Amino acid sequence: MPFEATKREWSELYAFFHLLANGKINDKPIAVIQRTEHDGLRKYYIEKENICIEGEKINKKILREDIQTVAELILSAIKSSSDDVVVSPDGVEEFLDELAIYNLEAQTEDRTDLSIAFWHPEAPLIGFSIYSRLSKMRSLLDGGRTANLKFELTGVKFAVPTVNKVNALDSPNEVPDRMMLIERLGGILKYADVADRVFRCNLLMIDLHFPRLLAEMLRIMQLDGIMRINELTETMKTINPLKIKEELINKHGFYEFKMKQFLMALALGMRPAKIYNGTDSAIEGIILIHGNGELDCYHKSDKKEFEDFLFHNTRFEKGAIEKDKYGYLERENGIWYFKLNAKIGLSKR
Repeated sequence: MPFEATKREWSELYAFFHLLANGKINDKPIAVIQRTEHDGLRKYYIEKENICIEGEKINKKILREDIQTVAELILSAIKSSSDDVVVSPDGVEEFLDELAIYNLEAQTEDRTDLSIAFWHPEAPLIGFSIYSRLSKMRSLLDGGRTANLKFELTGVKFAVPTVNKVNALDSPNEVPDRMMLIERLGGILKYADVADRVFRCNLLMIDLHFPRLLAEMLRIMQLDGIMRINELTETMKTINPLKIKEELINKHGFYEFKMKQFLMALALGMRPAKIYNGTDSAIEGIILIHGNGELDCYHKSDKKEFEDFLFHNTRFEKGAIEKDKYGYLERENGIWYFKLNAKIGLSKR
């Protein structure tokens, strides 16, 4: 009986098979791909016509042509399905059994999806994360409660019934609507702090004023609906929330520089709840699956290309309000705060 998996799971397997079949990416020849399977690490050596698979419990060869056929079947199934869950195409399950591949997504502790040695089998392995425009995109910064920023209610003191009125406001755009209601009632939301101390310190590693910049971007994102990072950064140059000199903004590109630093840190492993000390993780780059099934890779050694890609292809996203606990007034130590959530992902186009 055919099994089912999400488009994201199928996308990772598709990328893996596509790389094996093509033997290159960005015109760089691939010698070896290392992937974590259920029985441990395996290395897939790319030969002229075959893939030589070596692992603790496997040693076999398989035709690259067969892998190409299966990759095409998976791609076709993903693109033709209107649902997020996709049934395995005919013959794919048997092929996976033959290769003893039981997890479509690699299960790794270092968050890499696969590692690649370019040019030569003895070359260093480079860890990559896979992002797919064929499926729901995984986030660079995955919201959650630890990624909330706090705004203090100032201007006027709200009585509890007024707070309840704000929090009870229900609309398709309830977060910005509540923010505007607070303003109409005479309240001012002033940036106060990052809710989680680890995330606060991580942001301070980018710049001592970066949390304030991120908070202002979140505020404008909610109120004005500007989602793309590059467009919001352009807005920051006009608003100038850090009150820095015009020369630093326009000649040195301060706001662009700081956002690119932040995005690179996220792409290479920074997470809200894990201490970030500026040292890169095992992830050294990303592999992007385009809507037509073509693949591109970005690596930290090509810093400018990677930074520019992230800057022009990322956007803020709105996380689930109840799950991430933001978008309403709540009291802490006698002070009312309103939280906004930071969630960033790659754009679909």
